[in-house]
Amino acid sequence: MPVIETTRALVESVYGRVEKNLGIVRDRLGRPLTYAEKVLLGHLANAAEQELEPGKSYLELRPDRVAMQDATAQMAILQFMQAGLDETAVPTTIHCDHLIQAYRGASEDMEAAHTTNRQVYDFLRSASARYGIGFWSPGAGIIHQVVLEKYAFPGGMMIGTDSHTPNAGGLGMFACGVGGADAVDVMADLPWEVLYPRLVGIHLTGSLGGWASPKDVILHVCSVLTVKGGTNRVVEYFGPGAASISCTGKGTITNMGAELGATTSIFPYDERMATYLKATRREELADVAGAHVDLLRADPEVERDPGRFFDEVVEIDLSKLEPYVVGPHTPDLARPVSKMAADVREHGYPAQLSSALIGSCTNSSYEDMSRAADVARQAAARGARTRTPLWCTPGSEQIHQTIQRDGQLADLESIGALVLANACGPCIGQWKRDDSLKGVANSIINSYNRNFPKRNDGNPETLSFIGSPEVVVAYALAGTLEFDPLHDEIEAPGGERFALEPPAPAPEIPERGFVFSDEGYVAPSENAKDVRVEVPEDSERIQLLTPFEPWDGRDFERLPLLLKAKGKCTTDHISPAGPWLRFRGHLDNISDNAFIGAINAFTGKAGEGLDQLSGETGIPLPKIARHYKTEGRRWVVVGDENYGEGSSREHAAMSPRFLGCAAAIVRSFARIHQSNLKKQGVLPLTFRDPADYDRVAETDRVSITGLSGLAPGRPLQVIFHHRDGSEDTAEVTHTLNADQVEWFKAGSALNMLRRNEG
Repeated sequence: MPVIETTRALVESVYGRVEKNLGIVRDRLGRPLTYAEKVLLGHLANAAEQELEPGKSYLELRPDRVAMQDATAQMAILQFMQAGLDETAVPTTIHCDHLIQAYRGASEDMEAAHTTNRQVYDFLRSASARYGIGFWSPGAGIIHQVVLEKYAFPGGMMIGTDSHTPNAGGLGMFACGVGGADAVDVMADLPWEVLYPRLVGIHLTGSLGGWASPKDVILHVCSVLTVKGGTNRVVEYFGPGAASISCTGKGTITNMGAELGATTSIFPYDERMATYLKATRREELADVAGAHVDLLRADPEVERDPGRFFDEVVEIDLSKLEPYVVGPHTPDLARPVSKMAADVREHGYPAQLSSALIGSCTNSSYEDMSRAADVARQAAARGARTRTPLWCTPGSEQIHQTIQRDGQLADLESIGALVLANACGPCIGQWKRDDSLKGVANSIINSYNRNFPKRNDGNPETLSFIGSPEVVVAYALAGTLEFDPLHDEIEAPGGERFALEPPAPAPEIPERGFVFSDEGYVAPSENAKDVRVEVPEDSERIQLLTPFEPWDGRDFERLPLLLKAKGKCTTDHISPAGPWLRFRGHLDNISDNAFIGAINAFTGKAGEGLDQLSGETGIPLPKIARHYKTEGRRWVVVGDENYGEGSSREHAAMSPRFLGCAAAIVRSFARIHQSNLKKQGVLPLTFRDPADYDRVAETDRVSITGLSGLAPGRPLQVIFHHRDGSEDTAEVTHTLNADQVEWFKAGSALNMLRRNEG
């Protein structure tokens, strides 16, 4: 059946609603609006009464679409099933892109995925048919690439259960990564709640040239703003340079805005977006957008005086931008490629590359692959091949078939590239390596978006560096990080040395058009109520949920401390991916990975700690948590700065809740994780004085008082009872609004939803 794409009627209705809301908002604010504000406030559920104070108000919004990938969709669908509804309230799709392991190549890897993940795919396919959800089968493409090709439209708002959902901001959409519980709310026709974000403006002038690419824009922005610089902020790009970047190039930039912790990133509508819409058979949407450009761009006053409208403005002259490489271990450790070799020597990074990888949801466009193929052709003409394995991931079957027809795939294969399935693969840890044992230090370079330790291959000793696809291919040809693609030479087999030329400007749209493909799409059933959702009783992959217990009305008294996490504690540390992806639909089984990557502040070791009930040390944290749960004890975790940064993984909130976590007390939270904790009934608390973190001892019992008076803006008291009988008291704050307080009391947001539906 044909894909149920975004229709002209839907877009026109959205623009009508946005226009009406903005009329109310303009009267209330009495000032011009940025583009991000127009889309955000244009989707308010109640524009007349909603409080509008950036950084403080919680907005209730009505998104136009939900998208989910197969790893996160499992838990989201299991929660939606508990709501007792027959169909989703907004257009929704599921994309099977996360569970395909990269190993032998596209064909063999796809065959293995169908065998290994059959129960999950059957569950998601049957649930999609039952609840009116569009289903994209394994191999059809990566969620964000398919959304850009089929569903995104300027001025729309969507949420997705993947942190890189902002990829659609490249097509002018306010697209935000969320946890599954937020998606369930929207699917159930409830508003989406989010803290009213502040604004960062990125003013672009000039145009890219030479080796510089859209990837280098966001790598530079990451170095300026850092991984915390976008928290509770929207990054809005504007200025004459914005129009010089292709639609898919804009998508690369907004995709990696997730690494800033940003709520989303967005570009205003322009002719490059219109070109992409027309090339992807959405001419009607381009026509509608063209008739509403006033809604799809900032008011003129914004560009004339950006400091008046943005909390921070970053100036970038694209004409002066160099290609960058960032890493290891964090995307904000950046340097131009000209300084890479010196950094390698200074810091002792392994210079020899063990692998190079291109593609992913961030950099798999036709333009990306064409520029990478240009570098490959230069090498092939001299008989040169890569000196390290090169892996290539097309973003969708549409891209795959197009670059196969036009020759870019053959160019890459001619220098030794192995083409993988149209899936996330190594980008999210789905990578089986035969060449690297755990504990062996090695360097890889890729065009992906995230490079935390263990992220790509599960090896904490792998140092992951990120660059553009064309830069990655250049490094693959050299085989070493002690190389400058702009100035150094490569040796061909015959001893000839040659320098690479900058890639020729690549077409954003194929000269002969895209090879259109809806392969793998399954439309919802026309007899949905007759469909049985497939959940085998003995499955180790899928498990129906049991509601969490509501709050018992009492303060938390002398709860054991499970963990005091030191330093970076991402959702990958709290609930790792890789081999654990197979349990994303089975809450009990996946909870065996809780905190196994978190660094214990008292020992410096990952994933283990003190069992306060038995007195044993060096015990895996999931085992301790299960022991406490068996004994009827809830427990507390203490965290450092930006706790829970990274992916939108709600398992990082659900697994602790399942095992008995009552509260997370931290120096600061990453936005999505804080929201996920609230949804699952875990108290997310922040030290008013960050120095109180240092007072927490390994053997502490923790009391949280004042819960009967829990209310928006009202702080709580936490008492740390030390083993020697002394105590430290800390004031903690929270960002719970009135509805979220009720979630806590009910035991979870889903419990409240079910109660209201009942």
